[in-house]
Amino acid sequence: MNNGNSRKYYLDNIRWITVVIVVIYHVVYMYNGLGVAGVLGKITELDVQYWDLFQYMVYPWFMFLMFVVSGISSRLYLNGHSGKEFIKSRTNKLLVPSTIGLLTFQFIQGYFNTALSTDASAMLSSLPLIGRYLILAVSGIGVLWYIQVLWVFSLLLALVRRIEKDRLWNLGKKTGIIVIVLMSVLAFGGAQILNTPVICVYRFGYYGVAFFLGYFVFSHDEVMEVLKKWFWVLLAVTVILGFCFCFKYFGENYADVPVNRYPLFTSFGWFASMAFLGGAAKYLDFTNGFATFMSKHSFGLYIFHYLGISMIAVFIGSHHILPAVLVYLLSAISGFVTAYILYELISRIPFFRWAVLGMKKEK
Repeated sequence: MNNGNSRKYYLDNIRWITVVIVVIYHVVYMYNGLGVAGVLGKITELDVQYWDLFQYMVYPWFMFLMFVVSGISSRLYLNGHSGKEFIKSRTNKLLVPSTIGLLTFQFIQGYFNTALSTDASAMLSSLPLIGRYLILAVSGIGVLWYIQVLWVFSLLLALVRRIEKDRLWNLGKKTGIIVIVLMSVLAFGGAQILNTPVICVYRFGYYGVAFFLGYFVFSHDEVMEVLKKWFWVLLAVTVILGFCFCFKYFGENYADVPVNRYPLFTSFGWFASMAFLGGAAKYLDFTNGFATFMSKHSFGLYIFHYLGISMIAVFIGSHHILPAVLVYLLSAISGFVTAYILYELISRIPFFRWAVLGMKKEK
């Protein structure tokens, strides 16, 4: 196991693996047969698309896990930086791309999002140019909700740190498997509060639990050893809960009220995150050429992948000119290729590298 001062490669590997899962999820989500608004929807003639189960298998936990990892990473960063440096870094990396980035680039994503909605397209056509531009910019938030929420949590963490002076963090070192299991109750409680209406992804309670437990508890090597020891048990519980969740709620809107606040949703999300975290610490604490490449490009893949998927949906999927299987395949390929190309281009353009990716010029 890496000590507290060395690179924890399993965190890098969790990030890029989870982002890959996000890409696959969004391909399935774009053509889902559940009647979810804001995407193209079903492009097959099947009554039931059983591959839509993939959404149920990952949605309760993959972003929850991302916030846990973000909390751990925040602690590791703060081990060697001041609170002021932390806020400055997070503002550049998170707030700038999710605000200025909307106005300089992500309005393009907004165009494709509105193109998938007949009502939105009709409304835009009646507005003046500046009105269209502003609506497209806001509509381009898409996947950027994650970094917006993460920036808010980072500000709160900076405040909490000034109050608790590591007393709570030191207490987290003593967390054992029984307490970890009982913490699933915190996930359930968090899911009930601080949820924004209409836009269901802004779940400050549920994801706040993940972030702050990541910082105060799972940033300890001692706690990670506990997760490693109990990995196979946690995985078995995850499989059982996942099967029950998919069986019970398949066909219902898994991402919104009331399903996303049910105990089965939150317990599946909790144990899956713990199993993934423990398994990664146990088996994925290494790097190689491929993992290094994926880690380096994971942020760009996250920021740009949905644009690639959306372009295929608008230009090909909506016209039903290819078999559905090819549309799915092209969407996945476009998600990766578009993201990597845009990342390589924009990361080299002054101002845009900062505005869109939060990257400052290296000294």
